[in-house]
Amino acid sequence: MSKIDENIGRVLFSEEQIRNRVLEIGKRISEDYKDKEPLMIGILKGSAVFMSDLLRAIDIPCRIAFLTARSYGLNTTSSGKVNMDEDIERALGTKVEGEHIIIVEDILDTALTLSTVCEKIRELKPASLKVCTLMDKQVQRSIDFKADYKCFDVENEFVVGYGVDYAENYRNLPYIGVLKPEIYSK
Repeated sequence: MSKIDENIGRVLFSEEQIRNRVLEIGKRISEDYKDKEPLMIGILKGSAVFMSDLLRAIDIPCRIAFLTARSYGLNTTSSGKVNMDEDIERALGTKVEGEHIIIVEDILDTALTLSTVCEKIRELKPASLKVCTLMDKQVQRSIDFKADYKCFDVENEFVVGYGVDYAENYRNLPYIGVLKPEIYSK
């Protein structure tokens, strides 16, 4: 057992479970966009691993871009403010108007980050806008927000792995696990 594995209370989703679910979602996106060329926008840093595997599971032409948006920083709770580049098209390096956009996120929690990003992108008049998330945390949200595509529902626990971090650590785990409370409550 590695040093980082020792900090995991239990594994929620194995590497194989993740791979199979990402393949299913990739197939659905390929079917839904078979006559389109979506622009996949990954929200950095958490979506990087998921986005890479998802792209390989999609068998239609698509383009990619990345956007940095965060409300957590190094904390375990949202700051209540989303930090992101105001000039989205400059940050993405491409235009949004008239494009079929799919936002790719690691985890839908408070929905603050995703709702803010979607609001800003809608202002740029895309042809369509959908959200794909690796995990949808089952929490009471003050914002009514649902992902169009999701791999897994998770309980209100502190999860890490497969790109999801705590204080920039644990992203490299090949599975998704629950972090032991004593690690983040120090």
